[in-house]
Formats: sequence, C-alpha cells, structure tokens
Amino acid sequence: MAEVLVAKNIKKSFAVGEVVAEVLKGVDISLNEGEFVAIVGESGSGKSTLLYILAGIDSPTEGIVTLLGKDIAGADKAMLAQMRRRDFSFVYQFDNLVPNLTVYENITLPLMLDKRKPAEFADSVKEIVEYLGLSDRLKSYPRQLSGGEQQRVAIARALATSPKIIFLDEPTGSLDKERGRQVMELLKDINARRGVALVMVTHSPAHAKYASRIVRMEDGMIADIGEGSL
Repeated sequence: MAEVLVAKNIKKSFAVGEVVAEVLKGVDISLNEGEFVAIVGESGSGKSTLLYILAGIDSPTEGIVTLLGKDIAGADKAMLAQMRRRDFSFVYQFDNLVPNLTVYENITLPLMLDKRKPAEFADSVKEIVEYLGLSDRLKSYPRQLSGGEQQRVAIARALATSPKIIFLDEPTGSLDKERGRQVMELLKDINARRGVALVMVTHSPAHAKYASRIVRMEDGMIADIGEGSL
C-alpha cells in the first residue's frame, strides 16, 4: 500500500521569554493510502501540534513532511491553499462553519474558492449530502442545526473536494456521548467505503479504537503504536 504521508524527525519548539519549550522532540510517522490513524495522548503531549504540522497548518522547527509526494514543511501558502482545496481536508473540533452561509453554501465553499462550476460538482455533492443525511437541511443556517448536524456539515465540506486525506482535530470533542458515537461510526464508514485516509487526534480511548492504528504521544514523542479494535 502506497504511503501518502511521511514525516521524519519532526521537532517543534516555542520560545516563552528566555525559556524554550520543546513540544515535539523528533517524531517519525507515516500514513498509508486508505489508512485510519488515531493520535492520542494527555493534554500537552504534542498530539494537536503534530496534527497541525502534518496538515501544513503549522511548520516544524526541524524535520521533513512529505504529503502526497510534496514537501509541505517549507511550502508556500499558495501551494498549500491549492492542496487544501483539492488533495486533503481538515475538520476542526468546533465545526468552523461560516454562520451567514447556508448548509449547501458551506459544503460547496471550497469548490467555489477553487473556481469550479456548480455543474461540475452538483452530482457528487448531492451524493454526499444524501449519504450524510443532510438533504433536508441544505437551506438551513448553522445556528439552526444541532451540534451533531453541524459536525456532519463540516465532514460533508471536507468530503466535497474528493480528498485523499482528511485530518480531524477532536471531531467529537464538543458532542455528547451518543452524537460522538454516531460521528465515529460515520468516519469509520467513510474510511472503509470511500477509501479516504484519516488522521484523527482524540482524547477518547473509546473513539481511538475505531482507527486501524493508534499512535500514543507522550512528552512530545511517540510512546507506543497499537491497533484499533472496532
């Protein structure tokens, strides 16, 4: 199976006054095509910082990140923006929807930013909204949706670009237990049926088990790698 993401010797440090805090201390991690990886760890372990670096949102102090064959650690903003619109997506803990846009407009926003014509994506977007059970909510605004529905819209937006990878930062962190379970079942299905590779940071051991591989972070390093069980 081909590797779609390779990160080597990832280090990240921040200067706080005269003190330098090392958040990541030389992390090596890879992701295969169609794989589902969960990154877990205590608060302050470096898991979210690692995710943001893997997705090109943050830059490492040292190290190399190759995403879909491209070096993104030193990539310019224009190239990264284009890759986010075409190759990979990011789902935040809080849905990050645009409040004054409808559900349909939020879902298709990255496609419109990529200057694609509605006729080019109408069928695929229709399939996605039906798949996620959002067909009757397309004219609604985010404030009119439940937390679970808002997160499904965020996932629909991430899927709309037909990405090879979706990065997820605590996607169930703001949801209650049942809605969190529903989102995890959905992510598992997206991974299995659509073959989209997923990299998810989660604080929940139960939700991490939905992944095929679990990477546990501790003190800025990978402490353990195991397998999911669901």
